[in-house]
Formats: sequence, structure tokens, C-alpha cells
Amino acid sequence: MPSKTRELKVDFLGGAVGHRLRFGGGRGQALPRAIGMKGGNTPHIVDATAGLGRDAFLLASLGATVTLIERSEKMHALLQEGMNAARAQNDEIGLIISRMTLIFGDAKDILPDLNPEIILIDPMHPPRKDSALVKRALRQVREIVGTDDDAPQLIKTALQCARKRVVLKWPQKADSMPISIKPSHQITGKSTRYDVFMIPAS
Repeated sequence: MPSKTRELKVDFLGGAVGHRLRFGGGRGQALPRAIGMKGGNTPHIVDATAGLGRDAFLLASLGATVTLIERSEKMHALLQEGMNAARAQNDEIGLIISRMTLIFGDAKDILPDLNPEIILIDPMHPPRKDSALVKRALRQVREIVGTDDDAPQLIKTALQCARKRVVLKWPQKADSMPISIKPSHQITGKSTRYDVFMIPAS
């Protein structure tokens, strides 16, 4: 195993995650807006592709209850280790982590049993031409989890299971996901866009 893969850690306390927690802009950030966290709304969210857990941690820090699903055994173990370390750090961080529940498995199999309100999907993004600029941690995650070739199937499953909305996090300049349903709206940033699929009330 390459040494750089062994060095990967899930850190909720320092670096970009800690800075985002302290100075990120709260519910005005693009992700909370895409999730629908406005007007005091604090939903239950399923992060179907947990990865490093950073988005789940941000949403939990804003009061949301988040269920994280990760199907890579190694990534799941790293997430659990990072959550345990953060929980032991202090009461403030521990309270955030207490709103996060980690599940091991394939989201396509698990989502139908969860009756989720909102589902966030952040598949492994297609390789960028300027790959040297991709942050090291994300390159390491790619080495562990590979490519999410079944992402379109996951989105279709999510659309069948979510009660309110599905949010797809995707690179701003990447080709659209090959699915037949168009998003209800998009929230865009400099490098990332959020495709929001609203679920009609039954």
C-alpha cells in the first residue's frame, strides 16, 4: 500500500474543516442553501456518499441530524476513527459529532429502509485536466474508493426514496450526470454546483 494512502486521516478539528466551522458563513453557504436550511428549518439528512465526512460535519454543526453512509471498508474505518477523535476533543465538537450517525454499506441498498427527508450525493468526481491542482486528500480518497460508476443508479434510487429533496454535489464545469430527470434548480459556486431535485408532495 502506498505510504501516502496510509497517511490519510479524517480530521474534523483542524485545517480546512476547522476553518470552515469557524469562518464558513453558517447557513448562508451554498450547501446549506441547497439542502434547504432556511427559516429555521433543520432537517434530517442522509449523506449517501460520506467520503471524508466534511459536508456532513458542516451540516451537523448547523444543527442538522445527519446519517452518513460509506461503502468502502477502509474509508468507513477512517471516518469512524476521525469521529471518535473529534468526539473526545471537547464538548462543542462532541455535540456536533453526536448528531452524526455512520453506517457501513451501499447506499442503494440502505436508502429504501431509511425513509429519508433529504439525501445528499457527492460521487467521486471525474478526473480534472489540471489534476495537479486536486487536493492531496481527495486524490487519496480516490485511491481508496475508486470511481463511482454507479452514481446515476444511486441518484435514481435516491429520487425514489427521498421525501423532500435530493442534492447532487458536482463540479461546476463537469458534464451533467447521465440521468433523464432535470434538477429543479441549481446553486453554483466557483468550482462546485449543487443540482437540487425537489420531490413533489404526495
